[in-house]
Amino acid sequence: MAHFPRYSIVIPAYNESARIPATLRSVVDCIRARGWDAEVVVVNDGSRDDTADVVREFARTAPEIRLLENGTNRGKGYSVRHGVLQALGEIVMFTDADLSSPIEEADGLFAAIAQGADIAIGSRWLATSRQTHRQPLYRQIFGRCFNLLTRMVMNLPFADTQCGFKAFTRSAAQTVFQLQTIERWGFDPEILFIALKRGYRISEVPVSWAHDARTRISYLRDGIQMLKELAIVRWNALLGRYRGPVDAIERASEPPMEPSRR
Repeated sequence: MAHFPRYSIVIPAYNESARIPATLRSVVDCIRARGWDAEVVVVNDGSRDDTADVVREFARTAPEIRLLENGTNRGKGYSVRHGVLQALGEIVMFTDADLSSPIEEADGLFAAIAQGADIAIGSRWLATSRQTHRQPLYRQIFGRCFNLLTRMVMNLPFADTQCGFKAFTRSAAQTVFQLQTIERWGFDPEILFIALKRGYRISEVPVSWAHDARTRISYLRDGIQMLKELAIVRWNALLGRYRGPVDAIERASEPPMEPSRR
């Protein structure tokens, strides 16, 4: 009889060969130290470097890890969706490849779900004293302005919609991510919008967070794209695309997509 883990940790990765070994070591060490029954699903988003090979090599001594391939570069939103829908855990979370929030902070997300939340989202702004390495001032200003605009346009009652550290019950994950349409950076507000539309209980949890100067997001270029995506989400809502039924996905005895380990 197949074994399904309690937790799935999804990590989207694009050209992450330099950072991913340390990230995987931190995640695997945490899993083993805490005794979590967990898998780590790395989604390679069409990387041009040897990210996939690095993950495969690491997985040789870490059976918790499996690798999924997008084939071509599709974006963070698509990668997270791909990993979440292929995950086998009862609780599914995703985190950024740079571990801006230490993986140990997942304890807070898991605790919120244990207390009855369907979805738990990490927040950098509920307790700013926990930011161990803050963004440059201009990034803080752009980020807060975008978050304020997002809350107004999308009617989202959260201090931080963009933190890449979120966990879901399996049922909530399967429903929300099947309805997701945004494939790039702006997917976070969409999945929260969908979750509220579907009546899920969302708990916002303060997390420790450190800015990584190597982040690839551009608040000017990507900010403009995100604004377009907010409009798309509102248009989808007007068309009723988030109210429809979703497929019931039963877990088979094998993963839905064969993981790449070679």
